[in-house]
Amino acid sequence: MHNILLISSHYPPSNLTATHRVRMFAKHLPLFGWNPIVLTVDEQFYEEKPDFDLNELIPQNQRVERVGAFKLTKPRVIGDVGLRAFFQLKKKAYEILSNEKIDFVYIFIPSFYLSLLGPILLKRFGVKYGIDYIDPWVHFFPGSEKKLSRHWWSTILSKILEPIAVKNVSLITGVSEQYYKPLFERNPSLNDKVISAAIPYGWDKDDLTVDSVIEKEDLIFRKNDKIKLIYPGAFLPQSKTFLESFFNVIARDRELFKEVEFYFIGTGKLVKSKLTSPIKVLAQKYGIYGEVIFELPNRLNYLNTLQHISKSEGLFILGSSEEHYTPSKLFNAFITRRPIFAILHQKSSGKEIIESSGWGIVSPFDENRTTQKFEENLLEHFKNWLYITKQNQWKFNDKVVNEYSIHQITSKLTDSILLAF
Repeated sequence: MHNILLISSHYPPSNLTATHRVRMFAKHLPLFGWNPIVLTVDEQFYEEKPDFDLNELIPQNQRVERVGAFKLTKPRVIGDVGLRAFFQLKKKAYEILSNEKIDFVYIFIPSFYLSLLGPILLKRFGVKYGIDYIDPWVHFFPGSEKKLSRHWWSTILSKILEPIAVKNVSLITGVSEQYYKPLFERNPSLNDKVISAAIPYGWDKDDLTVDSVIEKEDLIFRKNDKIKLIYPGAFLPQSKTFLESFFNVIARDRELFKEVEFYFIGTGKLVKSKLTSPIKVLAQKYGIYGEVIFELPNRLNYLNTLQHISKSEGLFILGSSEEHYTPSKLFNAFITRRPIFAILHQKSSGKEIIESSGWGIVSPFDENRTTQKFEENLLEHFKNWLYITKQNQWKFNDKVVNEYSIHQITSKLTDSILLAF
């Protein structure tokens, strides 16, 4: 049995999406001969509200090492918990590697700054490391056009620090190839010596079996016979164009949408900032809020969200105008066996996953199409989704779906680690 140190700034009970990637790998790695040790930050230092129900998804015998972090200051100068806990994580990693045989270190970003632990541990202990790009590091941060702003500094630092972090890396993974392909273009010397692999999020059938049963009267849905779709999770700024077009389609064809309700859950405040989603404002602009569109800005916990999806008729996915974006929430449809209606960039790997599995309909975004053509296609695609749903004629391809199970995904990950090992 090999020992692998998984370093992540967040882990259950953190309710961030990236948390699920780490905890599912940690759960399944032992099946492939790897003993995981999770090194993370204690939840008392997170900015987001913990979801303690997620602890039920962690195997009882799993080893999790938690460290402290410097507290948030007022005013908030450094929010990134990976940066606030960097020295504490480094100290604990030194302790573990000094006393135990660790065969590989696997670092999850964000927090992007944690990737710098890789070269530090390699130099001190000679242990190879990999980095998982859950999000691209070097990219345009909204607001970075304003010089000397926090986002401007983040952009500058990413361009300086990423080459240092990856100079001697052995493995680069990402949710899709688009997440890390620009990395190799920026650092061409990596091409001949670094193993890379596209590792989707995957899904775990056991997640829905954890006891989080919701009584019918506790559901957020209005009590009627309308077809209900759920959009779970944060709203991306780059999704606003899609949202406005879709709301325009709904407003212009009210007859079609009179039997449908869309529920946006957990789209409101991000962490502790005052940033809120534009969903309610836009829906009111088009006169469809409270009739077709509903929003519950506060987050439901993960298990509660899964239960709501399982009691709806479908999952609604609103992608991003950035082609690399692959929505992890699409795998909630596999867990709950609910069809997807998605608006995604035509090059998003999510489009291929949904279409190859027969798990719904994707209305693709193409920069070369006019807004009018995009909206015409949106309407036709949703008509098709609604018809198939009402006729109960979905034909899911379980063979393809099983290829994205966390068991298969972890198998692919361990194959890549062995090549880099």
